[in-house]
Amino acid sequence: MDCFYAAVHVRDDPALRGRPVVIGGNPEGRGVVAAANYEVRRFGVHSAMPAAEARRRCPHAVFIKPEFPRYREESEAIFAIFRELTPLVQAVSIDEGYLDVTEHLEGFGSATSVAEEIRRRVRSERGLTVSVGVAPNKLAAKIASDHGKPDGLVVVRPGRVVEFLAPLPVRRLHGVGPATERALGELGVATVADLGRVPLDVLTTRFGRHGGVLYEFARGIDGRPVSTERVRKSLGTENTYRRDLTDVAEMRREIRRLALEVAEGLERRDLAGRTVTLKVRYEDFTTVTRARTLVGPTAHAGVIARLALDLLDDTDARQRPVRLLGVTASNLAGGAEWQLPLFEEDLLAAELLEEESFEESGPDPTPGTAKRSGE
Repeated sequence: MDCFYAAVHVRDDPALRGRPVVIGGNPEGRGVVAAANYEVRRFGVHSAMPAAEARRRCPHAVFIKPEFPRYREESEAIFAIFRELTPLVQAVSIDEGYLDVTEHLEGFGSATSVAEEIRRRVRSERGLTVSVGVAPNKLAAKIASDHGKPDGLVVVRPGRVVEFLAPLPVRRLHGVGPATERALGELGVATVADLGRVPLDVLTTRFGRHGGVLYEFARGIDGRPVSTERVRKSLGTENTYRRDLTDVAEMRREIRRLALEVAEGLERRDLAGRTVTLKVRYEDFTTVTRARTLVGPTAHAGVIARLALDLLDDTDARQRPVRLLGVTASNLAGGAEWQLPLFEEDLLAAELLEEESFEESGPDPTPGTAKRSGE
């Protein structure tokens, strides 16, 4: 979808058409941009930017508070259109998905015709635009869909995938983040074509198993199927505070509260996690994450809190004001796949309760903008 959150509001309020629109928190406070339409992006505004900075860059922008139930309802209606065309639909987010139409071309004749029908129906039935990439695999289809934004259709035919990918920055490949991009740069790799010239043994020595994936991606090879079962990879919660936290005891109370929210979310879904990640954002918006992995999965609030509290000691929180804290559980397993190590968890929970009682005094943090996350 094109600028999905903002597009929903613009569709429903004609007065917003042609105007720069920001979906996010209060620009007079400590809010963050959740989405920005193309009109405001021209001013350098983008998601995750402080709303106050977005206001400075575009003083005449319209700021709208997010309405997530509204977006979810719209998303469900759009994905229902997809599933009428093929049952093989993999949602990767509220506004993006993969469709496998290989065996579902009846009445269309080609994948390109299916893509044109998707765009026509979403526009006519939902009043929104969608950009589509058509290709033999997920890797090329995803990049093609981005290539055509907004409101575009880009087709990469079989046999032309390598040609399509070759001139692109290597960062465009799935799984290549800033760290991998820097490491590839040390090997003289800037484009996908450059990556294609690096021997397999060099990539696997430097990146392990992921090196083999990069080797294949550079050659347009991607065997990942479209999976109709969406598996949750993580569950977490975070909070941005109206005032920076400077008291470590206050931070620890907040971490225990966040850990309890995560544990309750896991229990409701009959899940448990092996990895606990702590996210800390300082006053200058520098963000760090620290993670620890258990031998077995847990959904126990005491254990999650204990790990997150230990991770806090591995940050600069004692020396730097903290703007945001977050706790996430990942490496999830279903209820049938795990069993609580009760003795160890009871000990940790008892230790946590004892510490909580000791630190009971002190002001509660001023609540800010809370955001739950899960993939």
